[in-house]
Amino acid sequence: MDRPAIVGIDHREEPDRTEVTIVLGYRDEEYRGEASGPAGPEAFPRIVGEATLRAVEQVAGGGVRLDLEAVATASLGEVQVAMAQVRLDGDEHRFIGSALIEGHDSAAATVKAVLDAINRQLERIL
Repeated sequence: MDRPAIVGIDHREEPDRTEVTIVLGYRDEEYRGEASGPAGPEAFPRIVGEATLRAVEQVAGGGVRLDLEAVATASLGEVQVAMAQVRLDGDEHRFIGSALIEGHDSAAATVKAVLDAINRQLERIL
């Protein structure tokens, strides 16, 4: 099965607010997800994760609601890892994903972690 892939990550920061747009490619189409929240490094991973889920919902035709239960970064030995916990609305199961942070690109790693969390559920979602 094809899986959504990252096409673009864009963010705009204002003094008190951050806006993030994630563009995913899936079967020769592009889908956008947007989210915003308070400015600051603590809130940024969550905003990226929320925007990613909004893009996945667009891929699914808007017929599904995904909830970002948690998102975090952590040191694992000598590397940094992004992690995401996602729940399909109305489902008690939670899905966990992770991705290596390469360089200092925590946004891309967060998107990958969210996609990793839902990859095994794509047939249900799409």
